[in-house]
Amino acid sequence: MTMTSTPMKFADDYWQTLSITKHDIEFLQNHLFETETPLGTRELAAVLIGERIRAEREAQEIQLKNSGTVYLPKDQYKQGQKLIFPALAMATGEVTLVRPGSNPQLGVFDVIEVAMDAGGVRLFAAALNDHKLNQPVEEVTDPTADLQVVLAEYGEQLEQKLWAALAAEENLAQVAGHWFPRALLVDINPGHLNLAEAVIEMAGGEPLSAANLMEQIDLHGDTNTSLTEFSLNYVLQEDGRFDEVGPIGQVLWCLRRLEPEAVREVPVFLQYKPIQYDRSLLNGQMLALEAQLDDELSDADTKPQRANEATLTLTYPHWRAGTLPISSRVRSFIPTAQYAPRIRFTLVDGKTGEKIPAWVVREHGYVYGLRNWYEKQKLIPGATIVVRPGKAPGEVIVDAKTRRPVRDWVRTVLAGSDGGLVFALLKQEVACEYNDRMVVVVPDLSAVDKSFAHTAKSGQSLERLTRDMMRELSKLTPQGHVHAEELYSAVNILRRVPPGPLFATLAATSGFVHVGDLHFRLGETTQEEG
Repeated sequence: MTMTSTPMKFADDYWQTLSITKHDIEFLQNHLFETETPLGTRELAAVLIGERIRAEREAQEIQLKNSGTVYLPKDQYKQGQKLIFPALAMATGEVTLVRPGSNPQLGVFDVIEVAMDAGGVRLFAAALNDHKLNQPVEEVTDPTADLQVVLAEYGEQLEQKLWAALAAEENLAQVAGHWFPRALLVDINPGHLNLAEAVIEMAGGEPLSAANLMEQIDLHGDTNTSLTEFSLNYVLQEDGRFDEVGPIGQVLWCLRRLEPEAVREVPVFLQYKPIQYDRSLLNGQMLALEAQLDDELSDADTKPQRANEATLTLTYPHWRAGTLPISSRVRSFIPTAQYAPRIRFTLVDGKTGEKIPAWVVREHGYVYGLRNWYEKQKLIPGATIVVRPGKAPGEVIVDAKTRRPVRDWVRTVLAGSDGGLVFALLKQEVACEYNDRMVVVVPDLSAVDKSFAHTAKSGQSLERLTRDMMRELSKLTPQGHVHAEELYSAVNILRRVPPGPLFATLAATSGFVHVGDLHFRLGETTQEEG
């Protein structure tokens, strides 16, 4: 008898609750052995999903077959026979009576009475050749039995589970999210690694791919190229001299000792020691300003924004460190990686097309490599910068909003004899557009660095530092009022602090009086304490 296609049906939570079993890992290992090609976690997840669908289909077909015979009107049946009715959502029943049919228009045929397992008795035609149900019922498959649907809806979750299971398997080697049995790796000896180190050093530290290194160190063999490349990548990964710095889709190698210090270690001006605070103290205006400042260390749950370009204000810490913040506005433009903590890429000057070697430090949310560019553009803290995607993959355009130099009255910071800062409005030559509330000119950088070091050593509280900054800034206006944005800019000259803790300090401290629109002044008692 002819069988129809079997509609697939998974439990509603099958993929959400799926656990990676030892059998799954053995199946994937065998797959890698057979293909002799390293595969990524997502590729292996697709292989596993396909196998799970195949196995479930086979199990359901066996179950269906054991449940009875698929009903087709052209077939003949006998009393006691179990039947399955695809047109009735795979309902089942038992034939209780077979008798001749009595419709002259249909010719000779049988009528069978079937006691349905769900209850009731129904009549069906049998031994009837001319009937539409003799054609196999079109398969209506559960969408969750479709490989592409499962990958789209549950792929990320399954990848995470699979990654954990594969990582626990000692027999597998992993490089940049790709896996292969250790037993099949190509032998790479210490001499090859020493040659690779020399090649990268001769390239001036410019990152190189394993394929490039293989050519230059004459590493070839009888095995397939992709396996040799994976093997080299693996031993480079396990050797502390080398650092993988490629963006998604690339594996590139650099020497750790040739990486800039500010890439290996967070610059002191960007180091932030988390401050506990109560976010419920931040009112609507404060939250709006926090979102506007778009600080990469902000506790706000800000999703990456997508636009053709992003405009940001250069803060003192990033200006001093020669870095660019990876905030929500620029995050979508900056190269990233699944596993590499540091990524080497290229910035491009939007005006001149000059290419600037740069580094993404993912964990700490900054791009390093702009110090010389800031100086060349004559940028100051508070300057406006536009960031947009580059024309070539792995490139990002930075465009400074520069202008003809003019002398403006600008907030200028000087170091006081007590190690603190003094602010004054002085005429300075400025060659860029800037944010009025965040701009500052620093005539004596070394003196301000000493104040920074003094503040760090003193362990001064954020409340005390905020009070000192407010006292100095208040001298610049007749009313003695200071905007929260000005305080944010000033405080960050001496200590890296995101907006949240600072605004909470303003809200929680009675000595800071809010006079409207995020302007604050010192209370009389606080002024006397100074």
